[in-house]
Amino acid sequence: MIITNQTVTLKRDCAGIAIPAGTKQILPEGTSVRITQSMGGSFTVSAQGALYRIEAKDADALGLTAETETRGPATFSERMVWDQLKTVYDPEIPVNIVDLGLIYGCEIGEVEGGGKKIDVQMSLTAPGCGMSDVLKADVEQKLRRLPEVKDVRVQVVFDPPWSPGRMTEAAKLQLGFDLDYTGNSDGTFPILR
Repeated sequence: MIITNQTVTLKRDCAGIAIPAGTKQILPEGTSVRITQSMGGSFTVSAQGALYRIEAKDADALGLTAETETRGPATFSERMVWDQLKTVYDPEIPVNIVDLGLIYGCEIGEVEGGGKKIDVQMSLTAPGCGMSDVLKADVEQKLRRLPEVKDVRVQVVFDPPWSPGRMTEAAKLQLGFDLDYTGNSDGTFPILR
């Protein structure tokens, strides 16, 4: 269920993570919030002049029902890993981290005694983003749900620095950019700042 631009009143106190600072805050019952994004199992809301991420487990505070997790095939595949990575969304941009070009590497290996291990190198659209730990935890949690996966390690890296040129054509089109667009001459990307 994708919900955007819907204004609701919080039904109870609710934990939120300030975007982009990454700090936790309690949003009090009765607060009016506008849902700006509901993708990847979480909600981004605008309230009190700021953006917050609200986890799916708190959907009831928004007067919504959390989507239930559906299990896929019981046999592990590399495709399954990439499909799961595409369920992690940047909280400010309605595009998944794969299409944004934030995944720099994904290695799948065997664990001694059976099972799979996954090592991911990912970046962020800005080095100082406080949502680093939140996005890293999302990736780890979602990959650990896959069958046969015993170990997941995610490393956030900034070399090479992320640039808009790493986005897929689909992401650029979704954000309304020319397919050849790679950013401003000063290295900034206006929709991300």
